Amino acid sequence: MADSQSGGEEKVSPATAVLLGALAPGVNAPTWNALKSAFVMLGLSLIVMMVLAITSSDSFMALHVALLVIITATLFALLSWFLAETGLVSIESQMQDMNLVPNDKDNKKSN
Repeated sequence: MADSQSGGEEKVSPATAVLLGALAPGVNAPTWNALKSAFVMLGLSLIVMMVLAITSSDSFMALHVALLVIITATLFALLSWFLAETGLVSIESQMQDMNLVPNDKDNKKSN
């Protein structure tokens, strides 16, 4: 059953998929998952910074961290909206764009 879903195509490692997502046009699912996990880690560190700023009674530092939280939330919301509008690209099409696998057009021309 797994063979029928993959269509006989070669599996790509997640690290390779993220690298392809960085170099090729479009965003693939593993790259988006890596970005989401990076935003989660950023959010956790900002929460810790906010707690430390509030407990130190430094209002300027708390204001600064709150601004960073707003910037982060806005960036994540805009990225999510953009990807909802454009959609994700398959890894195979990114590999074809970078000429790492033969295109369907190339196969038809050679026949």
